[in-house]
Amino acid sequence: MLNMAEGIARLGALAESPVVAAVAAAFDDAGHDLAIVGGPVRDALLGRSTNDLDFTTDARPDDILRIVRPISTAQWDIGRAFGTIGAKVAGEHVEITTYRADSYDGVTRKPTVEFGDTLEADLVRRDFTVNAMALRVPARTLVDPTGGVEDLVARRLRTPADPAVSFGDDPLRMLRAARFASQLEFDVDPATVQAMTELRETLAIVSPERIQGELVRLLQTDDPVRGIRLLVESGLMGEFLPEVPALRLEVDEHHHHKDVYEHSLTVLRQAIDLEHARHPDAAPDVPLRLAALLHDIGKPATRRLEPNGGVTFYHHDIKGARMARKRLQALRFDSDTTAVVTKLIELHLRFFGYAEGTWTDSAVRRYVRDAGDELERLHILTRADVTTRNARKATRLARAYDDIERRIAELAEQEQLGAMRPELDGNRIQEVLGIPPGREVGEAYRFLLDLRLDEGVLGEDVAERRLREWWAARG
Repeated sequence: MLNMAEGIARLGALAESPVVAAVAAAFDDAGHDLAIVGGPVRDALLGRSTNDLDFTTDARPDDILRIVRPISTAQWDIGRAFGTIGAKVAGEHVEITTYRADSYDGVTRKPTVEFGDTLEADLVRRDFTVNAMALRVPARTLVDPTGGVEDLVARRLRTPADPAVSFGDDPLRMLRAARFASQLEFDVDPATVQAMTELRETLAIVSPERIQGELVRLLQTDDPVRGIRLLVESGLMGEFLPEVPALRLEVDEHHHHKDVYEHSLTVLRQAIDLEHARHPDAAPDVPLRLAALLHDIGKPATRRLEPNGGVTFYHHDIKGARMARKRLQALRFDSDTTAVVTKLIELHLRFFGYAEGTWTDSAVRRYVRDAGDELERLHILTRADVTTRNARKATRLARAYDDIERRIAELAEQEQLGAMRPELDGNRIQEVLGIPPGREVGEAYRFLLDLRLDEGVLGEDVAERRLREWWAARG
């Protein structure tokens, strides 16, 4: 529960920080108003850490730049057209923006930038009440024209204006609602959810890059499931990532299988828990989290209802990988992220063959070879994919994966498993066989790689002999 006395004390400490004091004094001396605004105020009241400092002022961009130059070591005016000047003050990056009174045309989400005259009017145009609070400095006066403090106490997300107007102005705010719901662990006001549902199709005016950015920020939270549920239930997810709501397969009374949608959300949560446990100081692993969310998206397209009451999803891993690649490309994800996610989805079932029976060393080597640099992510995804309520089965699968990780470690120590290359490279193959560069060199290389995977380290002499024998057998 929010303790207001402690929150006010934290706001006071924020106002006394060297960077805030320096900026506040400079603007006060120049005769201009200044206030800390948005996230820093909200987070100070909640007792959360604050990374960036955002200020707003009645000063125009040219005046802001003139005021901050003497107290900063660097300045950025890339946002000047929108009234924003960045600067490095006392070692910290700050952004200072002129009061705004934007208007929108309803066709694009780009506002017509109009500078405002009052702090209160600037706050009312912001996305949510909890982000529409400001702390005047150096006076230390809290300004809250839309009831942000009450919503913090109630752990509620609500728009300052009518949500239909707010989301109509900027549909991306609907995705921010999901992100903040997860980030702050707040509920979204019912009227706000209703507006999200009714206006979901207006997301079409938002660029794929901006949608992708909000999806990434949502997945970077400690528990994105709350936000994902909101996006699915409001219909918004269907506008940009329809494969996720499609996981809610219709239940057939004669054919039973686990709820694929709920299973996928559980896998995502478990993957995040394992990520934190295995790499506690690492940044959120977005490709892993995307793979966890999307790993079963091939199931709806591959579901087959069998006469005996069973259900199959043959090759849903391959189908899902193709679907994921297409969707991530449409959302303008970079090629590296797309490649990682699709590889993890394609390989996520591979381990379950190990659980059914002991693999040979050759099979373990191939598992490592196919996973490549994504082996650790595959470890996490595969472990997270176990959501059975059967305690005996869960224990058996966990022990099996412990065993495969142990064997991988042993083979890696014995054979430099990470390298996983033949003992003869392409140049040496050409010398041994007396052939020029071409298709045959590639075939010979693949033969030696298969030999390496099947039999482990052979040594160059044995590899050369086996290569000559293979070549002779080809005639």
